[in-house]
Amino acid sequence: MQNDKEKIAILAIESSCDETSASVCVDGRILSNLIATQKVHEQFGGVVPELASRAHMQNIVPVVDLAIKKSGIPLNRIDAIAFTQSPGLIGSLLVGSQFAKSLSLSLDKPLITVHHMQAHVLSNLIQDPKPEFPFLCLTVSGGHTQIVLCRSPLEMEVIGETIDDAAGEAFDKSAKLLGLPYPGGPLIDHYAQRGNPKRYSFPEPQIPGFDFSFSGVKTAILYFLQNAGKSYVFKETFTATEEEKRLFIKQNLADICASIQARIVSILLNKLKKAAVATGIRNICLAGGVSANSGLRKAFTEMGASKNWHTFIPAFEYCTDNAAMIAITGYYKFLAKDFSSLSVSANARAEW
Repeated sequence: MQNDKEKIAILAIESSCDETSASVCVDGRILSNLIATQKVHEQFGGVVPELASRAHMQNIVPVVDLAIKKSGIPLNRIDAIAFTQSPGLIGSLLVGSQFAKSLSLSLDKPLITVHHMQAHVLSNLIQDPKPEFPFLCLTVSGGHTQIVLCRSPLEMEVIGETIDDAAGEAFDKSAKLLGLPYPGGPLIDHYAQRGNPKRYSFPEPQIPGFDFSFSGVKTAILYFLQNAGKSYVFKETFTATEEEKRLFIKQNLADICASIQARIVSILLNKLKKAAVATGIRNICLAGGVSANSGLRKAFTEMGASKNWHTFIPAFEYCTDNAAMIAITGYYKFLAKDFSSLSVSANARAEW
């Protein structure tokens, strides 16, 4: 499509976990962003990798086809194919990577690999107003929690990350302990909006630097519920019955969820504040699936106002896994002529 008014059209594919997504962007403007979700995992309380990869195989052709049609850009006018190479479930990644490589070969178009977490960060560049460089980005998802220093679209440095569990995992595991169905993170957000975040107090880990830790908070929540709210410390002398636990959760669900959410959010924002002070950077972004959490969005915006930051949060549709963020990353990599060969492989755990 470059010969048509020098516009650059990117077709992007995202298949890192349990959502099949395709997007088309032209000169960085998103024209389509289609997502097929997988309901099959709900009955198992989490994503089943084999079922996820099978669903991707069923969904990828219609999703890509619809994304192309909705964009109004013919397939033969696409300039490059971008896809999520890493990280993610290997079976899911393989479906997207093999499909993208097949399109690249058949259309004789360049292939662009994208790191999933880099794409989350660059989702802040999809819509106006866009942050100026350099900026800090708090990237929070089910598998990652990071503070990223961004000097340009393709020059990033992770300056802080979780040393154990991710914030999204803390939300989901807490929801499971409360007996909430999968995916439980959004349900904690839902109930928290009706609860008192100061009703219960959970410990905040004292980790040096900009790194995070959520394993201790998860353990405290576990003991808190096992003790029917009497303590978040393990006590051999106290044992609540299953009925006492069930009744305690039922009668106090909103306050429990609000208190859990408040602690997870405070851990995230206290580290972000520390990084902003240390770097002197005032352009601050939020990204990742957990950035859709209303409590985090509200607290992030309020902290930004109090610290005189310039804050940016992607629209909800660009927070969770989606191909638009792959497309915008692919666009900047195309400008840099950062292409890959057909020999490239999907990688479940590749670093940036």
